[in-house]
Amino acid sequence: MGIAYVVGTFDTKGDELAYVAGLIAAAGVTVRTVDLSTSGSGGDGVDVRATRVAEAHPDGPDAVFTGDRGSAVAAMAEAFRRYLPTAPDLSGVIGLGGSGGTALITPAMRALPVGVPKIMVSTVASGDVSGYVEGSDIAMLHSVTDVAGLNRISRRVLGNAAHALAGACANPVPAGDDREAIGLTMFGVTTPCVRAVTGQLDERFECLVFHATGTGGKAMEKLVDDGLLGGVIDISTTEVCDHIAGGILSAGEGRLDAIARTKVPYVGSCGALDMVNFGAADTVPERYAGRLLYPHNPQITLMRTTPEECERIGSFIAAKLNACEGPVRFLIPEGGVSALDSPGQPFHDPEADAALFGTLEREVRQTGSRRLVRSSHHINDPEFAAELVAAFDEVRED
Repeated sequence: MGIAYVVGTFDTKGDELAYVAGLIAAAGVTVRTVDLSTSGSGGDGVDVRATRVAEAHPDGPDAVFTGDRGSAVAAMAEAFRRYLPTAPDLSGVIGLGGSGGTALITPAMRALPVGVPKIMVSTVASGDVSGYVEGSDIAMLHSVTDVAGLNRISRRVLGNAAHALAGACANPVPAGDDREAIGLTMFGVTTPCVRAVTGQLDERFECLVFHATGTGGKAMEKLVDDGLLGGVIDISTTEVCDHIAGGILSAGEGRLDAIARTKVPYVGSCGALDMVNFGAADTVPERYAGRLLYPHNPQITLMRTTPEECERIGSFIAAKLNACEGPVRFLIPEGGVSALDSPGQPFHDPEADAALFGTLEREVRQTGSRRLVRSSHHINDPEFAAELVAAFDEVRED
């Protein structure tokens, strides 16, 4: 069993951090406290002083202790992001903070591999925490009261968090599978394809399926960066649509960058590139009045992508693929890109699909290891799933 790291600004949260550290130690787990204060005061009795963390900043401690709170916190966040992954014998980490402390601590948590226990007790954890968590497995716990003293509420909340981390550190979970893991992306309208592919590969690989909801794409690429996936079958690249057209399920500008960084064997396709996601019908932006909309459920409204948007989507994907030096196949299902994109279905639009496919064909720079493959099949046809599997076997051999 390794060490549980208790981190935060000891100049303002010292009592609360010491309380958490004491509970973890009482549970039989070794604790190391880390001060992230930027004020130049505080941190007495901690195991790792703020000056030690600041030394990890590429410009040294002077870049952290500037006297300006905004720049100092940003610089300490960068220093801690570099320090934490190198911390000796780390088996888990817990941080406490308000909005500033949460922004300071969580980038370092995200830099740790998925599976390392991470708990962030935060005043902002009851709202949208996607910017703090991104594709990692940080457990965000709402502090309920401010992290500003110990009281009948904070003792219970902080105590629960402390015991949760102690339990996770004391009882590590083994991976439990000897098969190599690969990542696949799925959306509701590409489910038959993904199921067919996993059915053909499940004996050879542990197939990890990610829901293409923005966070799903980020999580998959986080695992790619961590070296935990031996390949990717990116059937559902639909998050790019939301990035281009302002939908609610974007994975951001960085989608596909991990593929280029790591050169992991990659097979992609056009899954659900016919749709942009919004919330309930009354949340669709006014600029899209008159567009073809489809109610997926009461909370999600789908909007059909236009030929112009499909060209932009194709250009985005082409640029990302061109940056990949590892083995790449990108399959184009000419029969349709989703369950809603086939003759008689609401999103069937041959002109928009042709704009997407043509842009990809024009702009992807094909090489011996980077190739587009046109298929006459619909994305959910069994034959297309077989073509994806064959392409994946190819890139694994490249």
